[in-house]
Amino acid sequence: MPAQIIDGKAIASKLKLQIRQEVEQLKARGVQPGLAAVLVGDNPASVIYVRNKRKVCDEVGIYSEEHRLPGQTKQEDLIHLIESLNSNSKINGILIQLPLPKQINADRVLNAVSQAKDVDGLHPYNIGMLTMGTPQFVPCTPAGVIAMLDEYKIQIEGQRAVIVGRSNLVGRPLSLLLMHRHATITVCHSRTKEIGAVCREGDILVAAMGKPKFITAEMVKEGAVVIDVGINRLETGQLVGDVDFEPVSKKAGWITPVPGGVGPMTVVMLMYNTLQSAKLSVKVV
Repeated sequence: MPAQIIDGKAIASKLKLQIRQEVEQLKARGVQPGLAAVLVGDNPASVIYVRNKRKVCDEVGIYSEEHRLPGQTKQEDLIHLIESLNSNSKINGILIQLPLPKQINADRVLNAVSQAKDVDGLHPYNIGMLTMGTPQFVPCTPAGVIAMLDEYKIQIEGQRAVIVGRSNLVGRPLSLLLMHRHATITVCHSRTKEIGAVCREGDILVAAMGKPKFITAEMVKEGAVVIDVGINRLETGQLVGDVDFEPVSKKAGWITPVPGGVGPMTVVMLMYNTLQSAKLSVKVV
């Protein structure tokens, strides 16, 4: 029996309606949530991501700004822009589109964002709060993964969760979220021995390493929940995930597609965090 598809696009549409209603309620009180996206250089994928995020801002009623800087921008000029956005009362969330050019220290830049406007959840303060189990802002992709599991009423507590990939954007924060929900966590990476055998232990298997079709059917436990965070463009132009979808879907119990799975959830959770920041700024919880 083929796996049940976890439809991220449908869940995101439902959440967008809820966010839009809350935004309208805030606007009635004279407060419009605002998001500023900062893009350095002209990375084609980054340009598309920022465009999509602004489109969703329009859909849910969030004010948005886009700040595009040339690829040779100096670090101090970028930090100066961030400081001006930190003090701008129209802006509740600041998104620094990654990756940044080589001459810029990404950690320094992310740390310059006010913790109260860090809607990507990457500031050390917010990472620390997440580690303690009392997060202010949760990184968007991990938050989206948890929302998908909850929407489909997939049990987390007591389950063995295997995450392939240990990035600060996905693997590490997701491991904390799942741990706080009482799952038993294993995080795999490039130096993990017998990775296939480890993956087969997962009741929940999350692929987030950026390697097309890396997870094969032989690496998946029968009936497992398979969450594919990866998005890779092949030479043919086709978009695929980190999971070999067709054979894995015949073995898994639930699976996310690419596209239409985790991607839409990442964007909508950014909107959710921006809304939460606006509510905190006027002490509405």
